[in-house]
Amino acid sequence: MADWHDVAAAADVADDLPFTVKVGEREIGLYLLNGRYYALEDVCPHAYALLSQGFVDGEEIECPLHGAKFHIPTGKCTKEPGGRDLAAYAVKREGDRLYLKVD
Repeated sequence: MADWHDVAAAADVADDLPFTVKVGEREIGLYLLNGRYYALEDVCPHAYALLSQGFVDGEEIECPLHGAKFHIPTGKCTKEPGGRDLAAYAVKREGDRLYLKVD
C-alpha cells in the first residue's frame, strides 16, 4: 500500500527550478508547471544523472548528461537515449507542504 510522505516546502519548487527529494532509497524530482506539482523518478535510466539538474523546456525535462527528454506530467520518454519511461508519483499540497504518494 502506498503512503503519503511529507517531502518539501511548496516554496522549494519553482517554475524552471526542479527540486530533488529522497524517499527511502528513491531519488525523486519535483516540478511546478502552470501551477501544478509533478513528481518523477529523478535518475535518468540511460546513465546516472539527476534529471532535476537538467533543463526544463515547456512540459519536458532534458537530461543534463546526454540530452534524453521526458514529459514531466507523465514521465513518458520523448527523446532517446532515455531507454524507457520514468515512474511518476502523485503529489498533493497541504498548506505550504508537498506530499508524495510512494509505495
